[in-house]
Amino acid sequence: MAVIGDSGAHIIQFGIFEVDLRAGELRRNGSKVRLQEQPFQILTLLLEHSGEVVTREELRNKLWPADTFVDFDHSLNAAIRRLRDALGDSAENPRFVETVARRGYRFLMPVNGAQAAPPTVPLSPSNSKIWRIAVVAAMLLIGVTAGWVVSRRWMSPIQFRQRRLTANPDDDPVAGAVISPDGKYLAFSDNTGFYLREIDGGETHPLSAPKAISAVPAAWYPDGIHLIAKGVEGPKAPPSLWQISIMGGEPRKLVDDARSPALSPDGSHIAFVRGPATNQEIWVMQADGEKPTRLVPADSSMFITPAWSPDGKKIVYVTGKYELKNWQTSLRIEVFDLATSHKESILPPMDFRPGLVWTSDNRLIYALAEPPPNQGDSNLWSVRLNRDGHIFQPASRLTATSGDVAAMSATVDGKRIAYTKHSLQPDVYVAELNAARNRLSTPKRLTRDERLDFPFAWTPDSKTVFFVSDRDGAFHIYKQAIDQTVPERLARGDAQAMVPRLTPDGSSLLYVIWPKLGESPAAGGLMRMPLAAGPPQVLVTQEAIGNVECTRLPSTFCMYNVRAENDLLFFRIDPATGKSEELPQLKIPDEPAYTYNWSLSPDGKLLAMAQREAWAIGDYSGQRAPDITLVSVADGSRRRVSVPAWAGVNSIDWDIDGRSLWAPVFTTTGRWALLKVDLQGRTTTMLEDSRMTIGWAIPAPDGKHVALWKASGPENVRMLEQF
Repeated sequence: MAVIGDSGAHIIQFGIFEVDLRAGELRRNGSKVRLQEQPFQILTLLLEHSGEVVTREELRNKLWPADTFVDFDHSLNAAIRRLRDALGDSAENPRFVETVARRGYRFLMPVNGAQAAPPTVPLSPSNSKIWRIAVVAAMLLIGVTAGWVVSRRWMSPIQFRQRRLTANPDDDPVAGAVISPDGKYLAFSDNTGFYLREIDGGETHPLSAPKAISAVPAAWYPDGIHLIAKGVEGPKAPPSLWQISIMGGEPRKLVDDARSPALSPDGSHIAFVRGPATNQEIWVMQADGEKPTRLVPADSSMFITPAWSPDGKKIVYVTGKYELKNWQTSLRIEVFDLATSHKESILPPMDFRPGLVWTSDNRLIYALAEPPPNQGDSNLWSVRLNRDGHIFQPASRLTATSGDVAAMSATVDGKRIAYTKHSLQPDVYVAELNAARNRLSTPKRLTRDERLDFPFAWTPDSKTVFFVSDRDGAFHIYKQAIDQTVPERLARGDAQAMVPRLTPDGSSLLYVIWPKLGESPAAGGLMRMPLAAGPPQVLVTQEAIGNVECTRLPSTFCMYNVRAENDLLFFRIDPATGKSEELPQLKIPDEPAYTYNWSLSPDGKLLAMAQREAWAIGDYSGQRAPDITLVSVADGSRRRVSVPAWAGVNSIDWDIDGRSLWAPVFTTTGRWALLKVDLQGRTTTMLEDSRMTIGWAIPAPDGKHVALWKASGPENVRMLEQF
């Protein structure tokens, strides 16, 4: 909580309001605002946890003790309504108090304290020329005081109010959006087309952007007429950058294999990202697409959303590498000097999200993920930079809303910042196979929470699905019957658990545990948990275990892989004894190894493998060859099965008969399908979807059902406006 000095710790400020805790008063611009006791207590609790969800139960405990009999829901709703009236707020478009459905409330506005009193200069002359020293001291005091006034204006946090600019539904999310340099327009696109919205007037106009390239707006030229759009020329083509005009006319291609463009302040150059997400580079070219030059070479890193300094001499970007041993990406913010080619990190590794803005008054706006249990959300933060790009003021929070930041853009003066927020939510669905087993019914949603849920196995009777979910802040294993609405958590404890697989005899689950936060990566390993009764047992203590899969009877072994820096290693394990051995014939010497997905056939004779080359957020750029490789477990011999009509294969799992594979596939234009691929490469389309991502499919032992995960969620544009 931000407060005012030591002597005024009872004063809390936010925007034009302040709360005097000692007097129990709310003031607006210094004038007292009438507010009853219960709404005032709610406000103080929300301020104490600014940016966090305060549950209805917490509010009940604070306002109404256990021995108090009251219509709680009615009383709380009335108190919240009176609080909003006092703040001039609304539930439909909140600026201060946000309702978090079925959970509670959250205070949105950053809470800031006033500055301490200005420094003074002690005067203690010790020689006969006291008058000279006094004059100098007085001048120094005047200078310090003037400097304090200037620094107070410079250092004081800038206040923003929030507005929502788009209201697209879940099945039609905003694909991309960027605010014009003068702040008058928002260019955005979705599944239905390309649009220009008047921000102050509220009118939205369709633009005649070419549908052939599936254009998504990414940056404005300074003239306010031309845009850079990311586009694809076909369902298997890589992304490219195009120049289009809001006045119409034919688009002009600027460069192939490019994404995340950023125009320099004078509009003369474009910085962009090139290459697969696991090994990217930053390039720069002229504004007309000529003279592309590589700035930052590839070193197994990913680069996200470059932005220019106000003087056009530096580029800032989010970069990082995937840490195999910790199952996470280590991200940092770097500044690159165009004159010297020197680069340096200016913020320590944190969970940064896409989007960067370097404003004309040297504020760096960035997005940072929230800690558990709100790990699915991220919000905007601001930090002051000097002319050299170094930080000289602590960071301050700008927003505290739900959803994950996906992109960001700003006006020339930095007074309006548009940012998109999305909530891509994978859920477990169950579908039935028809009698011929060549088509799925419409999938029905099984999991009903708003967290990440991924299916991995079925019970032997095909009535219950095992899945993992981060609904309590970390990934744990759950089971849920397909005719029930509430799951049951398995494997108690605070270790993160993933990839539950049924043993060949159906008596136990094998699963991977991740090291706890702060633990050595060696704390991870492979566990076995009996389905009937008994505690989990450690089978293998090993860092960087990826997938684990088991055969079906009469075969009786399982396999797991270990991801080294440049190799994918495979091990065979007896699920009863834990005895394991490496299978060197299956070793894959490749970098990065974590992009491989594999599945073990039910009889244990074949591994099916597919490699994804692009895992960038929201970017499905395809694969050089969307193939599935079949590998003999006995001798490591390989043959390929092609899936030629698609840009890439997302994941693969064997069907229960061992004669075909379930393979979700995608195009670069956003179309998804779930295929059955036999061992000769013949495909059957089991399911199609142009609105949702399809992750993978797990067939039930009875051959009549499939559990799969599909993901969708809203993506809309909000705006911060300085006042």
